[in-house]
Amino acid sequence: MMTLHPKIIDLTLDRVHRLLAALDHPETRLPPVIHLAGTNGKGSTQAMIRAGLEASGAKVHAYTSPHLARFHERIRLAGELISEPALTALLDECMAANGGEAITFFEATTVAALLAFSRMPADYTLLEVGLGGRLDATNVVAQPRLTIITPVSVDHQQYLGETLAEIAGEKAGIIKRGVPCVVGPQAEAGLAVIEAKAARLGAPLFVHGQHWQVSEERGRLIYQDEAGLMDLPLPNLPGPHQVQNAGAAIAALRQLGKDEAACEAAVSRALWPARMQRLARGPLTESAPGVELWLDGGHNPAGGEAVAATLARMGPRPTYAVCGMLNTKDVTGYMRPMAPQLRALYAVGIPGEANTLPPEATRDAARSAGIEAEAALSVEAALAEIAAKEPAARVLICGSLYLAGQILRDNG
Repeated sequence: MMTLHPKIIDLTLDRVHRLLAALDHPETRLPPVIHLAGTNGKGSTQAMIRAGLEASGAKVHAYTSPHLARFHERIRLAGELISEPALTALLDECMAANGGEAITFFEATTVAALLAFSRMPADYTLLEVGLGGRLDATNVVAQPRLTIITPVSVDHQQYLGETLAEIAGEKAGIIKRGVPCVVGPQAEAGLAVIEAKAARLGAPLFVHGQHWQVSEERGRLIYQDEAGLMDLPLPNLPGPHQVQNAGAAIAALRQLGKDEAACEAAVSRALWPARMQRLARGPLTESAPGVELWLDGGHNPAGGEAVAATLARMGPRPTYAVCGMLNTKDVTGYMRPMAPQLRALYAVGIPGEANTLPPEATRDAARSAGIEAEAALSVEAALAEIAAKEPAARVLICGSLYLAGQILRDNG
């Protein structure tokens, strides 16, 4: 599949529409679709919505990307990860229908997911955008039941535009005529673009700060909209930013007519790996038994802010980061918010990734962000050095979902 198109990312919908037509348009036979776009929080928000829907008795298909440990994580059929035989058969069918024409890996696998969803009964389909929105391979459903735009920030500028307004315009490409759209917290420039697009299409908006509010008060999550107020547990996904993600998930569930029990399940039962995930087993934890080990896949400035806010609320352990990043990211922008929370950072490469930033470059970026930093040969070597210095340290492995995936494969 990887040989069928020279570029891994090439945003257009022409190839996707061609292959869907060859397969008799499975995108027209999906259970009601909830389509999510945004820079940060898509995965967590989707996980919360799925938890809420499933608690209400619904069967839910879900598509997400990228995967962390196994490709099968991307496709969930009526609540269960797709099996190896089913995935193999679907990919073979899609490749046969494609007939050797140019198509990207993401486009082909997205079509395979849609084909699988069209053949198994369910009550809802959750589709998470891969990149952008307007020209993303998931943006082929003419009339979704609901769209959601989580916070938009600057990332992937080489594909989506240099300014926040340009990037928001790409995310707003999932808005459809007459289809309700839940909008998470946005910067003013991004919200203006989203509101203008919705107005042109007559799409009702449900905007954070206007139509719904969410906050943390005395260790509880307080959500309020025109239908009333809910007093719920804080999200089980750690970090203050998850309160905002929970708000968007609850707003979506309310739009779908779900009750308070579903909303409580959304915040209390959702699971989403590599989002400030505590590692409790595996060779890494065994090698440093006194160390408190955490994993996060955030990789842009907004992700760095979320991590910093989470660390600030943790107990007073000395905190270190082991960080590996891709060379396409704003590394200093990601690290700068974390500087006050870190005693030091150890920079590593991401094994097997062609676009990994060399450890020395990551180290230099950390230093320019005001963090004491050194290069290390590997995560294991960095952890050993930290544990020798501070046997009861807190260590956060961070900087890339690709690094997070490798850690989970080896320590899951």
